Amino acid sequence: MAFALRFSRLQRRVLAVGAVLCWVSSGSASATENATAACPPLLQKSFNRLQDDAPQNLCQYAGKVLLVVNTASYCGFTPQYEGLEKLYAQYSSKGLVVLGFPSNDFGEQEPGKGKAIADFCYNTYGVKFPMFEKTVVSGKSANPLFSDLAKAGGGSPKWNFYKYLIGRDGKLIDSYSSMTKPDSSGLVKDIQKALAQP
Repeated sequence: MAFALRFSRLQRRVLAVGAVLCWVSSGSASATENATAACPPLLQKSFNRLQDDAPQNLCQYAGKVLLVVNTASYCGFTPQYEGLEKLYAQYSSKGLVVLGFPSNDFGEQEPGKGKAIADFCYNTYGVKFPMFEKTVVSGKSANPLFSDLAKAGGGSPKWNFYKYLIGRDGKLIDSYSSMTKPDSSGLVKDIQKALAQP
């Protein structure tokens, strides 16, 4: 009888712990679902970080103003890295994030691999804004972000250092040609306007 009573208590404890674990598990699932729901479709993508191949979910930038740029190390526009880093340094505290995507699509001007590209960007231009692994940004093989940006009306990059401005709501605001410098008054004005939005 005593054994049966102890066993019965043990069963109740196991059931109680199981119920708590189920509740915690469902709560975590709900939190994940809520985070995904709060993340705009355009940002529901993951890419590996350039320096170490660590996966990065773009949802971490939800609510920010994003300037997405396809980059290359050996292009006439490569000095724009400096201007992009200045933009990032000046406006990051207000919510701007520059996202760099090295690509070898145009003129084969990004022949290197991850760490070599990362070292070049940092050592030559002091780049601290997020950079992702080398990728395809144009044509049928374009990565999902650039494909969606093209479909959203931004068009496909015509060359290196093509730029896309995305608002806090995760929607494309505008796109800019490689000729548009990071300190261009039009681009800076659009960034400031986007940052002023709640």
